[in-house]
Amino acid sequence: MKKRIVCLTLALMMTAGQVATVSASREDELRDEQAWTSQQLDATYSQIDQYYAAKQQLENEIASLDANLVNVMVSIQTLEGDISNKEADIQQTQADLTKAQNAKDKQYQAMKQRIQYLYEKGGSEAWFQMMVNADNLSDLLTKAEYTQKMYDYDRKSLETYANTIEQVTQLGEQYQSEKAELEGMKQEYETESVNLQTAIDEKKATSADYDNEIAYAQQMANEYAALIQQQQAEIEQLEAERIAAEEEAQRQAEAEAAAAAAAEEEAAAQEEQQTVYDEDGNEVDAGEAAENGDTVYDEDGNEVDASEAAASSSSDTSSDVEYDEYGNVIDSDNTVDPDTVETSSSSSSSSSSSGSSSIVDYATQFVGNPYVWGGTSLTGGADCSGFTQSVYAKFGYSLPRTSYEQQNWGTEVSYADAQPGDLICYGGHVAIYMGNGQIVHASNSRDGIKISNDATYRTILSVRRPS
Repeated sequence: MKKRIVCLTLALMMTAGQVATVSASREDELRDEQAWTSQQLDATYSQIDQYYAAKQQLENEIASLDANLVNVMVSIQTLEGDISNKEADIQQTQADLTKAQNAKDKQYQAMKQRIQYLYEKGGSEAWFQMMVNADNLSDLLTKAEYTQKMYDYDRKSLETYANTIEQVTQLGEQYQSEKAELEGMKQEYETESVNLQTAIDEKKATSADYDNEIAYAQQMANEYAALIQQQQAEIEQLEAERIAAEEEAQRQAEAEAAAAAAAEEEAAAQEEQQTVYDEDGNEVDAGEAAENGDTVYDEDGNEVDASEAAASSSSDTSSDVEYDEYGNVIDSDNTVDPDTVETSSSSSSSSSSSGSSSIVDYATQFVGNPYVWGGTSLTGGADCSGFTQSVYAKFGYSLPRTSYEQQNWGTEVSYADAQPGDLICYGGHVAIYMGNGQIVHASNSRDGIKISNDATYRTILSVRRPS
């Protein structure tokens, strides 16, 4: 009897499973699509990180070029000051040269006048006239000595002025050469400044292109994240519909199985109930006959005990077997203790909470270490899912490798109920919840492993708790 009931129940449950097949198939398709979208989102965020890295390198190069350009401009200003000073020196040498030349000409004219005077007064007899006109030898010597000193003075003055003119001329030529050299250096620096400015403009244009690429990639990432959220919502809806359909089909199967079992029990009871007859051959009720003390007979005419016949009938028809909602027989002693279950759950939750705090303490030790795409090293570099996988491995948890797979790991809880050590799953990203709205995660190649103060800085797709 029980075997027939179980077979009927299994048949009805198989029918219920077929009802949910179409919904489950669509769920699988959506999960495959969501996995592909998540991969695209991961790749897009990786591309954004690469763009940021390239842009940062360009900004460093631009800063270096700007510093060089500033130095060149300062050098040009210094050279302009030196050239201005050199022009002043040249003008001064020109004035000194003119002054020396005028002094030399004046001295030369004075000497010529004295020579001319001597010549006009005495001609070639000037010395003779000086001797004749001298009052005495002493006067003659005095006049001769004076004349000689006058000649010596004129000659030395001319030589001095000539030397001065030569020195001033050489200095002027030196200043002119130095000025030309300074002007040449200035021209070189001006050319260098033009080249630097051109390079800066080109790199700024390239940086602007990266900004456009980053903006476009971010837009694509937002679209992928929105699509993942939409797919997740559809998956959850289909899952809810599938579960509801399965439960309804199971409920119907259980109801039909229960009805069939009751019908078979009743039929069996009717078949197995002993029929008794009075002395005239009329069928009578065994229970009533037992109460009245009547003599009853079986179908073969043999006398039987009415009480035993009534007891046999009651035993066959009063099999009050109880079943649970899944068609399983419920034991009469009902040995499952709900308090024991709750206590065990509470103990497990307490142990999980303690382990979760240890997970956060362990994870924060690696803040500041680098982000490496595809990496799983907590010290040498890890990406977001590699970081969480390695942290949880320390505590005996085996997480899947990708952020999408980790989104379906553990037990899902709401963000409002999130506890330290839970996984916060985003589109293409995953982090460890610290409590008080903070997360620790391998963020990107710029920031590495860091603590963020706002866990809701991106759309949260799921919160997963180790189990």
